[in-house]
Amino acid sequence: MSGGEPVAAGTPIRVVIADDEPMVRAGIRAVLTIDPGIEVVAETGDGREAVELVRRHRPDVVVLDIRMPGTDGITAAAEIRRTGAATGIVMLTTFGEDDYILRALGGGAHGFLIKSGEPEELIAGVRAVAEGAAYLSPKVAARVVAHLASAGAGGPADRRLAAREQVAALTTRERDVLVLIAAGLSNGQIARRIGVVEGTVKAHVSSILARLGVANRAAAAVLAHEAGLTTGGACAGGPRD
Repeated sequence: MSGGEPVAAGTPIRVVIADDEPMVRAGIRAVLTIDPGIEVVAETGDGREAVELVRRHRPDVVVLDIRMPGTDGITAAAEIRRTGAATGIVMLTTFGEDDYILRALGGGAHGFLIKSGEPEELIAGVRAVAEGAAYLSPKVAARVVAHLASAGAGGPADRRLAAREQVAALTTRERDVLVLIAAGLSNGQIARRIGVVEGTVKAHVSSILARLGVANRAAAAVLAHEAGLTTGGACAGGPRD
C-alpha cells in the first residue's frame, strides 16, 4: 500500500481531526497542540467531510473516529486511500470494537489508538505515522491478537504455531527488521539501528510483507505479536513506503 514521505525534520506535522463528539474533538486538539511540532489544520464531526478536508489541506496525518454516523472512519479511510493522498491514517477506537479494528486493519489504516489511552500515546501515534511508520497502542495490539485467537480454528496455540511457521520463512535479518517494525520504528530509524541504508530497509520490508502474505505493516506487526517476537509496547503498522 502506498503512502507519503516522512515529514521533514523541523516541519510541523499537519493534522486533521474527525470525531462526531465535539468534546472529544476538543480534547484531541488540546492534547496534540501540547506538542509544538504538531499543527491541527482542520476538524470535523463527519467522515465524508474528513475526506474533503484531506483533499483540501493535504495533511500529514488524519485522526479518524472509527465509528461515526453516516460515513464512518473505516469508509472515510478507504476513500482517503483511493484519493492517493500522502496522508497517514490514525484510527480512534473504544473497547468492544475489535471487528471494526480488523476491518480498518485490512483497509489501510496506519495507526490505532484507544480513546481512553494516555495523552502521550496520541502524540506518539501521530508522530510515528508522520515519520513513515505507524502505531498500534499496546492495548489495541493485545485485543487484536486475543480476538484473532478466539476466532481462529484450533484456538490461540494453533494461531501462535501458524504465526511462528510464517515467521520462520523469513531470513534472520528480516526477522530483526520485523521486530523493529513491531516496535514502532520507521524505515529511517530501522536503517540507523541496524547500520544499513534506508533503501535496504525498504527492500527488506517489501520482502517481509510478501513472505508473510500480509498487505501492510500493521498486519505484520500483529503477526509478530502472535508469533511471540514482541514483549509489549507500541508497534508499528501500515507501511508508508
